[in-house]
Amino acid sequence: MNNSKAIIFDMDGVLVDSESYWKQAEFEVFTSLGVVVSDELTNQTKAMTTLEVTRFWFERFPWDDLSLEVVEQLVVSRVIALIETEDCLIKGVKSFVEKLKDKNYKIGLATNSPERIIPVVLKKLDALHLFDVILSADSEIKGKPDPAIYLSAAKKLGTEPEACLVIEDSYSGMLAAKNAGMKVMAFTNGGVAKNAPLADFYLNSFESDELEFYEGNNLI
Repeated sequence: MNNSKAIIFDMDGVLVDSESYWKQAEFEVFTSLGVVVSDELTNQTKAMTTLEVTRFWFERFPWDDLSLEVVEQLVVSRVIALIETEDCLIKGVKSFVEKLKDKNYKIGLATNSPERIIPVVLKKLDALHLFDVILSADSEIKGKPDPAIYLSAAKKLGTEPEACLVIEDSYSGMLAAKNAGMKVMAFTNGGVAKNAPLADFYLNSFESDELEFYEGNNLI
């Protein structure tokens, strides 16, 4: 990371393993409103914000009485409940961020998740104090893959985009970061690197000595 002044983290899939919680919450809430939730249609919503997902299902299976905003918040509340009660933190990530802080990197968080969820995750991680800038797609006109949230993060961090390294696990997030002119590290969490064409670097785990390993081999 010799050329980077700021490290910007995604949240879902990077700080917290929450993808299954979103899927569960959306299934529970939308099916209760008469929506026929299928895997085929669900795959189309993976990169959307929560409000975009809610609108997506309403356009196909309109429901009565409840507004889109109310239904969106029902989904968010269910995800929050799952995060608070389940063991879902990504192993080693807090220590990894602490190492970066010790090396004087500016630390940002940029997520498509609603703003309500961010303090829940950071409280569980006990890491609110480690982040210099925290942004939700709620504050942008468009979420990822639009680069707006990453450009906003760089501006608030006082850093040029080309001096930022983004740690992402999703294709849409990596695309947003690349379109913002930033370097991308794909966090694979021990799995297969599915987004190889977009990533500049790869990280399988936040545990052990990955930070020293990458610096020692001049990969970042």
